[in-house]
Amino acid sequence: MGDRGEDEDLQMAIRMSMQRGTPEPKRSKPRDAVADAVSGSPEELPEYKTRRRELMAAAAEKRMAAAARVSPSPSPSPSPVKKGGESGRREEDSCLKSVNLSKELSVEEANQLFGMVFGNEVSKGILAQWSNQGIRFSSDPVTSMGLVQHEGGPCGVLAAIQAFVLKYIIFFSDELKDVSCMSQKGPGAAFKSQSVPSNNFSSLTEGEKVRILKGFQRMRALVKSMGEILFSCGSNRRAVIATLSISENDIQRFEGISKDEVVSKSLQGLSIESALDLQKVLRVETCTSQTNALQRLEANLPLFQSRMGALLFLISALLSRGLDLVQSDRDDPSLPLVTAPFGHASQEIVNLLLCGEAVPNVFDGRMDLGGGMFVKGISGYVEVGFLTLLESLNFCKVGQFLKSPKWPIWVVGSESHYTVLFALDPSVQNENELEGKETLIRRAFDAQDQSGGGGFISVEGFHQVLRETNIKFPPEKLEHLCSSGFIVWSEFWQVILDLDKSLGGLKDSSGLMGKKVFDLYHFNGIAKSDLNGSQVNSRGETPLQRPRLTKLRVSVPPRWTPEEFMADVKVSSAASASESTGKDDEVSKPEPSQHAPLVDCIRTRWARAVCTWSGDPPSIV
Repeated sequence: MGDRGEDEDLQMAIRMSMQRGTPEPKRSKPRDAVADAVSGSPEELPEYKTRRRELMAAAAEKRMAAAARVSPSPSPSPSPVKKGGESGRREEDSCLKSVNLSKELSVEEANQLFGMVFGNEVSKGILAQWSNQGIRFSSDPVTSMGLVQHEGGPCGVLAAIQAFVLKYIIFFSDELKDVSCMSQKGPGAAFKSQSVPSNNFSSLTEGEKVRILKGFQRMRALVKSMGEILFSCGSNRRAVIATLSISENDIQRFEGISKDEVVSKSLQGLSIESALDLQKVLRVETCTSQTNALQRLEANLPLFQSRMGALLFLISALLSRGLDLVQSDRDDPSLPLVTAPFGHASQEIVNLLLCGEAVPNVFDGRMDLGGGMFVKGISGYVEVGFLTLLESLNFCKVGQFLKSPKWPIWVVGSESHYTVLFALDPSVQNENELEGKETLIRRAFDAQDQSGGGGFISVEGFHQVLRETNIKFPPEKLEHLCSSGFIVWSEFWQVILDLDKSLGGLKDSSGLMGKKVFDLYHFNGIAKSDLNGSQVNSRGETPLQRPRLTKLRVSVPPRWTPEEFMADVKVSSAASASESTGKDDEVSKPEPSQHAPLVDCIRTRWARAVCTWSGDPPSIV
């Protein structure tokens, strides 16, 4: 009943930013100056023509920016030049030709870049995976807010971008819906792919406006997400955008078709098997203005949506950070960023996209190993976070910077894949009394932990933790914990749970101190069969091939002893009688829990969480 209503609310919230099909990116106003420069007299020297073209393009961009600043609204202005006929083709040509204004990488830079990403002994299969994955939205209406993955390997790049896209779609939807937020190109730029006969936005019906704006929201969220990531990599000072050169011959040869088709046909036969192959086609452009970067990303969306898109965005992020800085971020710069033998994105790649630094670890700050040696983790709070199955297996410890991001969105890592976990309500991150105390105690403990994530501290460090957290142990318990010469977190935490609140512990006779109930959603971008969904055709019923979006009901039980939790023991009738009905009762008597590896990841963020869902279990592989 209530769940059904919430499901409908979810669909409404997400579908406000979804639309069938992938709308064509918005286009710039025709740059007659650029076209004139390209068609200059044959007597001009090539160097002069190139310089003239660059100057004219720059001047045109400045004029458009100035016009946008003084124009109060795009609607009352005269209708822009129609996209059809010669003027429309000239506009599309100028967008594609603008790629040629970018510069080439030197052979040395290309060799350094290729070796850093793939190493010297990369297989053709891995190169093919990274050369055949575009950044494209799912065409399935239920998951059309998500980026779809067809190739293994680049999921780390897609999941990071997906996390930021969800940030904008869920928490900045008003900004995405505002027509005035569109770039100087005006709303008519989104119309052509929607088969709308007029590019005058005010003349459309309300239904047409909603349809166009929904599609526009996704693309705008994508552009803004890409721009935010790249500027974060560039220390908020610059964004380097990597594109591919598309010759004027290709543009003329495919005249009359869309930019997406031009790009697709131009990339036919392109194979990246070496640094030299990459150097021949790669072009890079540096933007120091965020506005300019968003315009360039938008103009080059067909390239990022093409089969080379994921690789181009990774290269953009690496160059935005700077290749030398990327290497200095890493603990072992001799290893390739794309890991063998399956070509998965390394933790350095994911961290670079999430926090702007290619550090290899997920703990907070850096860890001193002694002798002047240290290893680097996450340096500060982030917009979207990270959880991993490896923490539940005790292979690593994710710090609070990644566990508690600004927005309730997390990239989820397994041994071989990256997916995304998110909430629609930021309050899921609010700490109740118990969680607040646990965070305080854990942070103090971790600050004294020099074991490399092993979860134990010295006796001296333990006494410092007790002073900082104002915990007062009875002498016999204190002696018992310190008897071995070091203190293990799991043993320390069990004593804290059994210690009365008056002494700084967490023992609570009411059983209500840690209760919490909320919803999470999990998105897996791999297109695979959905056993719960089917489409009917003339041959009968067949499973849908689409990404997966799963809603999870999460409850944190009020009882905190491991024995009670593992046994699913309910609160005693005496305790239940003293509790209020409704949600309190729901927490006290949780539904039978369901289990999947994702639940283990969730429990690294919300310990002892019980999760339930409908249909197929959520998959993180």
